Amino acid sequence: MARFILEGGSFAPFIQTPVPANELIVSRTDLHGIITYANETFAAISGYDVEELIGKPHNIVRHPDMPASVFASLWETLHQKGAWSGYVKNLRKDSGYYWVYAEISGVYKEGVLVEYKSLRTPITQEQATTMQERYDTLRTTQEQLIRLCTYLSKHSYETLTQRAGIEGCSIGVLIDRLAAKTAEV
Repeated sequence: MARFILEGGSFAPFIQTPVPANELIVSRTDLHGIITYANETFAAISGYDVEELIGKPHNIVRHPDMPASVFASLWETLHQKGAWSGYVKNLRKDSGYYWVYAEISGVYKEGVLVEYKSLRTPITQEQATTMQERYDTLRTTQEQLIRLCTYLSKHSYETLTQRAGIEGCSIGVLIDRLAAKTAEV
């Protein structure tokens, strides 16, 4: 949670980067999800340099709002049918985000699966809102997690940050611990 708070108190996860309508985001990975190719559009929209992406797991851009079940379904469908498509909220290097419609399929050489390719295109704001609501529901029902956006006083934030540092955890984990203690009373 603390990684989303930038110097000066701005909250980067609320900054959406639009995907240009005339651009196609392209990447390829090996069979373990390690990026082997990233086009300049992918780099620009994700906030990374191409060189930073190559050799990294593709989930470097996985946004925490994405339910684990979506990716479980992605891999299951990809292995069974050879292709998957769906809506994905991705995380930028600066902790902002962008929404895409992704189409993923296998790349074969002489009949042997050698890597995966992903083509991603922009979606409308209406589609993004619909998918955010759907994914929030999945996270709540399947993972017992609720997305919460709130304001804290600077003093409360500094106190939570200090306490989390002492306990060696994130602010989110600290809040969960405090809630569990309160529930015990």
